[in-house]
Amino acid sequence: MPHFWVINHASKPLMTMIRFATALRTACAALLLTTAAPFAAQAAPAAPAPVDNPAQHPTFTVRVVGKGRPVLLIPGLTCPGAVWDETVARYRQQYQCHVVSLAGFGGAAAPASTDKLLQNVRDQLLGYIKAQQLQRPAVIGHSLGGFVALWMSATQPEAVGPLLIVDSLPFLAAIQNPALTAEAARPMAEASRQQVSQGRMPAAQQRLMLASMITDTARQTVALRWGQQSDGRTVGQAMYDMYTTDLRPDVARIQQPVLVLGAWAAYQPYGATQESTRAIFEQQYARLPQHRIEMSAAGRHFLMWDDTQWFFAQADAFLKQRPVAAQ
Repeated sequence: MPHFWVINHASKPLMTMIRFATALRTACAALLLTTAAPFAAQAAPAAPAPVDNPAQHPTFTVRVVGKGRPVLLIPGLTCPGAVWDETVARYRQQYQCHVVSLAGFGGAAAPASTDKLLQNVRDQLLGYIKAQQLQRPAVIGHSLGGFVALWMSATQPEAVGPLLIVDSLPFLAAIQNPALTAEAARPMAEASRQQVSQGRMPAAQQRLMLASMITDTARQTVALRWGQQSDGRTVGQAMYDMYTTDLRPDVARIQQPVLVLGAWAAYQPYGATQESTRAIFEQQYARLPQHRIEMSAAGRHFLMWDDTQWFFAQADAFLKQRPVAAQ
């Protein structure tokens, strides 16, 4: 996950958990309902350009590109919306891309308050969908963005369409111990929040960590810059919120097809296999009604960068899904 750049600030148990977590996340690669009707089969009528009111969502900004059915793209920890540039370039002729950049990440101004940060992001994104009159948009989320996408759909299943989850889990803290509860994870999460909030990781250490998540060195440099420009207090709070929020039971409320793309190859030296990774993802997503899991053979955490053709092949098929009719 993009937020792994802070592991060296955390305890050794947390470091071990997070290193292994990236591989395990990759097993959830393609939650796809093969019987769903095509998402793009019925052309949507031309919609007027959205009129945004940023005051309604102080935890993020949105850049709207393209035309067609709406797709919301949410980046991972420390990453701005620019992480989706290649994805937007591919789809802007077919879809209206609403590209989210979270406050405090990648050089964006930090939010005035981090209290209940990810819950506020969730609620304000749902409010944005309503205010812009987006008809059940597909949501693509990477890492922390995938977690937020799941939370949005579990909270208001009728508000969003199909979900494409890129290397993320409903409850990261339980990756090694499925019996772990959010309450039991709180002390570890609090220690991590305090350590991360005190300052950014040295660039040399961060680059070493990014090498386990991104193959291309030029891309590593880009992600390194974003990490160094991110606000430590915001990053620490976002991690805390993820580690203390267990969505495993909540995903049962999600009504839409979900495609989860996962990566595992970078963590093979730690003992991970494709089969063991898939098993952990299956366990975490067990209550999700409509899902299929696919894993990249060689890609690392940033799958849209690391295994681009495979990612687009999966995303192309997924975006042909349509939202299930409102219940």
